[in-house]
Amino acid sequence: MSSNAFEQNERALVALIEKKGADQGHGWKVNVLLFFLKQLSVLYSGVMQLRLFLYENAIIRPNALGCQVVSVGNITVGGTGKTPVVEIFARKLQQEGRKVAILSRGYKKEEPAFLNRLINKVTMYEKRCPPRVVSDGSSLLLNSSMSGDEPYMLASNLDNVAVLVDKDRVKSGRYAIKKLGCDTLVLDDGFQYLKLKHRLEITLIDSKNPFGNENVLPRGILREPIKHIKRADFIFLTKCDGSSNDELKARLREYGATSEIIECCHTARHLRNVYTREMKELSFLQGLNVFALSGIASPEGFEKEIEKHGATISEKFRYADHYRYTQQQLIDIVNQAHKAGVDAIITTEKDAVRFPRLERLDVPIYFLRVDIELLSGHEDFDACISRICFKG
Repeated sequence: MSSNAFEQNERALVALIEKKGADQGHGWKVNVLLFFLKQLSVLYSGVMQLRLFLYENAIIRPNALGCQVVSVGNITVGGTGKTPVVEIFARKLQQEGRKVAILSRGYKKEEPAFLNRLINKVTMYEKRCPPRVVSDGSSLLLNSSMSGDEPYMLASNLDNVAVLVDKDRVKSGRYAIKKLGCDTLVLDDGFQYLKLKHRLEITLIDSKNPFGNENVLPRGILREPIKHIKRADFIFLTKCDGSSNDELKARLREYGATSEIIECCHTARHLRNVYTREMKELSFLQGLNVFALSGIASPEGFEKEIEKHGATISEKFRYADHYRYTQQQLIDIVNQAHKAGVDAIITTEKDAVRFPRLERLDVPIYFLRVDIELLSGHEDFDACISRICFKG
């Protein structure tokens, strides 16, 4: 199967399981597929519940590394806006004098060939080899293909914060402590990573689509049953727009969540040219005719943000999450934009780290820089993070 066909099938499947009602009104072939996925979902849910039972009852013990571990994660796959939250936690901890390392799995990073991976597993080399160090806190050491999109973006934006990538985050945590002198670990996408003991469990929920169709993978987007949300110490409701979330909060309480619930939104701050790094204020978008280009889990919010600041999107290019662009694809999009008389191409920061180098640009490409902003409570985000991380 070609990569384009694979991407199309992936997007079609995500569309089927992402939201309530999206699986209705299809033909018998799709219904058979959904029935099969439901059986797998029941099995997967059972495995996740058994796994949690084993850890909660100390039949399997998590590894304690003797330092503060802050986990930032999701109960669903993709789309909650986790990376900016990881960034602000790491930055605040570093500013408060901590020596911080972010531990990431490095989703869709470049991997060795299958045969090499098999040999590494059989010979136990993967247990002995050190993690990939994206940044040691002072230098950026790997590119986005070797590290993965989010780790590279975090390493690029954070000074004096180490970023390490490995599936075994116990191993990378030990490396960060022993080799880099870190005393605080931020576990990126850590809600399901039970092998490492967490001091704080921060869980993000998309307020617009909190649980999808409420089925566990692969029939839905839940990584584990909703009731497991009770493990969270703090719940961040993301993508809020000021409207009431009382119904969602009540549901979370029904599932046993006793944690503090904090409402926040992702707010655009400025534009930056992908290649020249020139910064533009958001007012630059007013009256522009643009192309929107993204390979993220939920592109709707990104596109609405562009339109909110006065730009007209004449064409939307949507690719699967973590899509890796080829140079020719990007050249074709730039040529199409130039032919259509478009003023600029707007993309996301996460996409920008995956762009290949282009020698010539007839249409400028900018990424939208997004930060987190609190909507509930009287404190600002820095005060909130400080209270969470340095309480008692």
